[in-house]
Amino acid sequence: MKISVEFDNRSEREVPQALLAAAQAYIEKTLLAEGVAVDTEISFSLVTPEEIHQLNRDFRDKDAATDVLSFPMLNFPEDEAQLVEAGPLPLMLGDIVISLDQAERQAEEYGNTLEREVCYLSVHSVLHLLGYDHMTDADKQVMRAREKVIMGDD
Repeated sequence: MKISVEFDNRSEREVPQALLAAAQAYIEKTLLAEGVAVDTEISFSLVTPEEIHQLNRDFRDKDAATDVLSFPMLNFPEDEAQLVEAGPLPLMLGDIVISLDQAERQAEEYGNTLEREVCYLSVHSVLHLLGYDHMTDADKQVMRAREKVIMGDD
């Protein structure tokens, strides 16, 4: 399985290569943990607070900045993301958009490094791309449990 992550830095900040490498490692770890066995591609953008605010308003009708947005290319029935049969091209799972400024604020608030916060947001977002959500308490518990296992916090 080949995993391609296309990075786009629109955050107006210099981003250390180590942060991008760590995010990619956690994206790969998430896909492997979820049993994805096909070549995949994910778009990963770091953006300004203004851009994520606009995206959140335009696509979710929420007029506020946020930390991460996920834009899946596929819709999976609940608990049925079965990506094991390879096709001729990589499967585009979707887009991850992270506000680096918000991630930094959260890292400080939670006592994390920026790198760890971006890795957590990457795991969270990939799970969304694979059909997880946290709309109900039960769904939230399932998603949080997967995040903890993948992040090594279990």
